Amino acid sequence: MDEQFIRNRLTKLRQQKQVSERKMSLDLGHSTSYIRSITSGRALPSMSEFLYICEYLGTTPMEFFNEEHETSLIEQEAIGYIHTMSEQDIRAMIEFIKQLKNAEK
Repeated sequence: MDEQFIRNRLTKLRQQKQVSERKMSLDLGHSTSYIRSITSGRALPSMSEFLYICEYLGTTPMEFFNEEHETSLIEQEAIGYIHTMSEQDIRAMIEFIKQLKNAEK
């Protein structure tokens, strides 16, 4: 994994969120060119800024760097709901998903 991966991943997640580099920069409290400086390779964010960027994009650092499976925005939304559920409700949901998958066969 290299700096190019970080730039490309940031661009892809930002585009999925349908927000411009300028707007994202301002929303994060920076100058209008902050995100552009990262995606162009002129700069890299600090660790704390990277965590803010992940939060802004609705992803975790683990999901950001997961090259094998990119978690879509809809999957991220579902995961967010799962984090608020009881273990019993999560188990019931898993059983429901299994039933849906079996019905597809």
